[in-house]
Amino acid sequence: MHERPTVLREAIARHLRALELERGVSPHTLRAYAVDLASLADFCEQRGLADDVAAWDLEMLRDWIWQQNAADLAPSTLARRTSSVRGFTAWLGRTGVTTADVGARLRAPRGERRLPRVLTRAQVDELLDGLEARSASDDATALRDRAMIELLYASALRVSELVGLDTHDVDDARRVVRVLGKGSKERIVPFGLPAQRALRAYLERGRPLLAAAAPSLAEPTALFYGARGRRISTRAVYALVAGMLADLPGSGPSGPHTFRHSAATHLLDGGADLRAVQEILGHASLGTTQMYTHVSAERLAAVYRTAHPRA
Repeated sequence: MHERPTVLREAIARHLRALELERGVSPHTLRAYAVDLASLADFCEQRGLADDVAAWDLEMLRDWIWQQNAADLAPSTLARRTSSVRGFTAWLGRTGVTTADVGARLRAPRGERRLPRVLTRAQVDELLDGLEARSASDDATALRDRAMIELLYASALRVSELVGLDTHDVDDARRVVRVLGKGSKERIVPFGLPAQRALRAYLERGRPLLAAAAPSLAEPTALFYGARGRRISTRAVYALVAGMLADLPGSGPSGPHTFRHSAATHLLDGGADLRAVQEILGHASLGTTQMYTHVSAERLAAVYRTAHPRA
């Protein structure tokens, strides 16, 4: 139950009424559309985008469809959900809720389930080295951005988990972070030395400056601050990551989940146990984690080169 309907859920309700009254869509089809759009609303609410529909872009919608793709939905269901959302974004554009139809080019994944964009280790190193160089000037925002991306990759966090962290969730001595994941399930996730160094620099030299620049702190325990002393938004993290990935080769969505998927793949490349990766990611089902084994091309190629007699 939602105490106050978000802008998105109110818009969905108006859209469904328009389909019923203006186009005479059957009750059965309306129920299917309602389920499809509810999944989009859940996704957006987790990312803080349900009250700012005008801020949507195609990459955000692609992240949603990739999440649907990873949930083992039938191809027909994926196709219908994609169609439902395209119809909804077209209606948003026609009615002036948004200035453009951001879902016009959204397409359902074809064929077998595919993994969203995964960066190579070299690409991750390049991005993180760039953030470290930017933070050398002790600019508070650069220190924050470096700490966020290091932690996002080191602990394979969801963006909603990252922005929800408080300062007391980080255990520097043990190098672990306490995360509140889906279904309010808590888990403890490790992070490495580079993330520890980035977090220390941010907490010592970045966060105090961001706090001092704010007229008041709405959430004084928030780990990462955005503008005006408020907890950083998922939208701000999406914008940061999209800008970082814009010039890199590769296809697929360019949201913060790219670092989560990359971390999971790199863990398996390095020989990590599948169940350990499941625990780190906070997956309820091992089947969800297993999809990474199908795309770990680097690992498969290495095994082939060392094991096949004619490699």
